[in-house]
Amino acid sequence: MKKIRKCLFPAAGYGTRFLPATKAMPKEMLPVMTKPLIQYGVEEAVDAGLNTMAIITGRGKRAIEDHFDISYELEHQIKGTSKEHLLAEIRELIDRCTFTYTRQIEMKGLGDAILKGEVLIGEEPFAVLLADDLCDNPAGDGVLKQMMKIFDKYRCSIVAVQEVPRDETSKYGVIAGREIDEGIYMVDEMVEKPDLEEAPSNLAIIGRYILTPDIFDKIRNTEPGKGGEIQITDALKAQANEGMVIAYRFEGQRFDCGSIDGFVEAVNYFYDKSSKGCKV
Repeated sequence: MKKIRKCLFPAAGYGTRFLPATKAMPKEMLPVMTKPLIQYGVEEAVDAGLNTMAIITGRGKRAIEDHFDISYELEHQIKGTSKEHLLAEIRELIDRCTFTYTRQIEMKGLGDAILKGEVLIGEEPFAVLLADDLCDNPAGDGVLKQMMKIFDKYRCSIVAVQEVPRDETSKYGVIAGREIDEGIYMVDEMVEKPDLEEAPSNLAIIGRYILTPDIFDKIRNTEPGKGGEIQITDALKAQANEGMVIAYRFEGQRFDCGSIDGFVEAVNYFYDKSSKGCKV
């Protein structure tokens, strides 16, 4: 199987929980400190060794493309001033990465968004990162880098999971499986947003995946599920039934920046980290 080079960013959603702020601004561009959420995601992907960012956008998302492009006027304006260093990180990302884009015309679920990325990915394994799940692991490797090491061993699709309170399992895709190594599970069951009594465990899938290219055919053959949307969880369950899918209980902290509480928690966390002189 080919080496993983690409990371897919589904970024076409409306971000309705942040209205009216997201009426004209993509939720992926909401800033935590001085960087938008999607930049944190791209930095995590680059740290994992990926150099091609495939971004699924929608109407009103042009700010994402502009962010990962050179602004000659701005750079000229601040050249030689004390502000010039503020663009160093984003300029480095622009120089190191290739950014490709396509649109999801209708919002039909995460599975459909990933399927729209097939034209950008091709026949090779790839990572998927949801920018509103902001992760940090100050003690070691980022989540995607951890998952890349597991992929090198198992060569199959991998989902990142974390333990959540039982009464919150209805917000997530939830897995059940057999632990085959510390924090690594062979997936037997996956359920999208189950009712409390139907949840097979409290291991919830968060916005980090590594997928093998056969997932595209699995999505094509997946009927709309919970909420009338095409769920990636259902496609992964089919993949697990026919082969192998791994769930990985990652090291680090995750902030649900798709919610106001999680976003505020992330801002406070990274502010405290910055005030201690740590890199944000």
